[in-house]
Amino acid sequence: MKRIIIITFSLFFLLGTKAQTLVVLGTTQDAGKPQLGCQKSCCKNLKHRFFVSSLGVTDTKNKKNYLFDATPDITAQFERLSKTNGVTSIDGIFLTHAHSGHYTGLMYVGREGMNAGKIPVYAMPRFISYLTNNGPWSQLVTLGNIDLKAIQSEAPITLDSSLIVIPIVVPHRDEFSETVGYKIIGAKKSALYIPDIDKWKLWQKNIVTEVKAVDFAFIDGTFFEDGEINRPIGDVPHPFISESISLFKDEPLSVKQKIYFIHLNHTNPAHNNTSPQRNSVEKQGFRFATLGAQFILN
Repeated sequence: MKRIIIITFSLFFLLGTKAQTLVVLGTTQDAGKPQLGCQKSCCKNLKHRFFVSSLGVTDTKNKKNYLFDATPDITAQFERLSKTNGVTSIDGIFLTHAHSGHYTGLMYVGREGMNAGKIPVYAMPRFISYLTNNGPWSQLVTLGNIDLKAIQSEAPITLDSSLIVIPIVVPHRDEFSETVGYKIIGAKKSALYIPDIDKWKLWQKNIVTEVKAVDFAFIDGTFFEDGEINRPIGDVPHPFISESISLFKDEPLSVKQKIYFIHLNHTNPAHNNTSPQRNSVEKQGFRFATLGAQFILN
């Protein structure tokens, strides 16, 4: 009997240590990889698809799952998330902005797909207006597939006494909506998620300070450096990985290791695990988000 009690306690302890788990569900820019129409070496003859950038948080204690961004790969991504705890519900979707890779996965919770019932979808005011007044998204609202929840920058959203989400407005191409990143605060650890921003210098906050304030930082790594695409980079501004590295060059290794670059464009050479560019970044202490990686928040 004593042995059974010890084993049971050990299992409880092991499960308890993973009560709040952040899972990387995708790492790539909105169109994924391979990208439609791309005939370059970066997309040809790939053995698997790189999913669009997304994070998931699974709360084992309360049997809930949360998605950060609703990508075109949402079906496979949610399957991966639900396998971490066996919970099959989607208990909240936090949207960053209205660019194609970050919200169009909502279509799969509609009548033609999951036919969900009032999944909470958190978005900024302009974004809520866009979803409410434009089809096909408006149908999700009228049919009750989603329940829109208005959020404000810097206003905490309490999901549980030990799980809080804080949206943070960032400068980006806001054609249809505002753009936010999220700070995800667990029982003991926290994470920053900013997959899209124009340039760090345009932000009213200091990215170095913000990274120091969390345990994990998943930040915009869309392009490695200038000249990577065959159109003016000014049309799609993002901080180059090389620029971000420069901002953190004088910080200790403990700060650099918090950073996980995410949202890599299909042309970004850092997609290749063995590329000189990626190896150079990793030797300096920075990291790259990888599909399925898990981070304990409690």
